[in-house]
Amino acid sequence: MSDERALADTQGRFVQVVNEGRKVNDLEWLSGRIVLSNRRLVLASNEGKRQIALGKVSTVKNRKNAEGAMAAVSGYFSVQTGADVFLVAPADADAFEEHLYTALLDGEVVLVKHPAVEGGVVRETDWEKGRVDIESDTVGLGVASGQFVEVELVDVGGVTVREGTVRGDERRVLEVEHTDEEGTSVQTYVSGTTRHVSILESLVRQGELQNATDADLDQTEMEVLMALYSGVSPFEIPEFVGIDVEEVEAVFDRLVEEGILREKRVRRDVRLKARGRNIASDVISDQ
Repeated sequence: MSDERALADTQGRFVQVVNEGRKVNDLEWLSGRIVLSNRRLVLASNEGKRQIALGKVSTVKNRKNAEGAMAAVSGYFSVQTGADVFLVAPADADAFEEHLYTALLDGEVVLVKHPAVEGGVVRETDWEKGRVDIESDTVGLGVASGQFVEVELVDVGGVTVREGTVRGDERRVLEVEHTDEEGTSVQTYVSGTTRHVSILESLVRQGELQNATDADLDQTEMEVLMALYSGVSPFEIPEFVGIDVEEVEAVFDRLVEEGILREKRVRRDVRLKARGRNIASDVISDQ
């Protein structure tokens, strides 16, 4: 493997939880060396070495908030290869996981439909080939037509996986809601092999989980949020909602603190974040 290169080399812990499709009883974490290259993941301890070919990894799942027996080691993720599943806990899980997603996805060719939905309106957009570009906290998609789509993980509002018709074939389709450069809510569809869709889904869902909609908002705050979601300019909110400028400023501050809005610049241009879009969308769905 002359083109193999090391991406990460650290200490940590690991354990096999599924062996040939069967759950392993009496789990015991092993301490040792965890090495990642562009070809494989190596788990080495005093009891031996296990090599996992990256090309055979079918899923990666983040397990940072796990409960129960597995919570004895925080900051780990699961890797499935065939009928085997391993939990891996590197010393710096976040940095290592970023290297892992890069090794698994960077440069892979997928099919992209963007924007499939724009501002809530379905677009007649064609599927195009695209190349995946993984950067820190961002999934980039370089489309054959010359367009480059950036999906910031912190901006992901919703993720759906379904079966759909793609260029005449039934394929898995990943639907990701985020915003474009103008702040408009859009949906980007990605399709490819089952492996590509599964690993991309696990990556973008990290952003979705950060943007849960469990916020305790009062009536005024909800009216401001819904006005912004409807396209009302931040500068028109006082007149639109019927409250004074100082109260609007206070509401903006509260929603920024809650992670629902983000400031574009001082005095007071704001934009809905993924969490805010989710809350507004849920309200509309319930009406």
